[in-house]
Amino acid sequence: QVQLVESGGGLVQPGGSLRLACAASGSIFSIYAMGWYRQAPGKQRELVATITSGGSTNYADSVKGRFTISRDNAKNTVYLQMNRLKPEDTAVYYCNADVQPPMTARGDYWGQGTQVTVSS
Repeated sequence: QVQLVESGGGLVQPGGSLRLACAASGSIFSIYAMGWYRQAPGKQRELVATITSGGSTNYADSVKGRFTISRDNAKNTVYLQMNRLKPEDTAVYYCNADVQPPMTARGDYWGQGTQVTVSS
């Protein structure tokens, strides 16, 4: 069994910064891509950023130049540094990981989500 636990969400003023973290634990042989998605009220879940095991990154156009995704493979942890936050960044942020367990099939895992609210 694989668990993803997010941390770092909260309330921040427009223009401020937050750093999210997501740690994967449990039955893990290797982790391929990791990423962050978000879902605002009344909207579909959307991709924010992804990062491969080799460090290649991909960002949604709406966050390019403001958000930075990174990972620590030794700690099975992915981070999202969010700068110059805007009210439209308000959403529940979910961590995602493509995991190969040692004894079962490769699968897609999700965290429970962490709320980010950008408001004055």
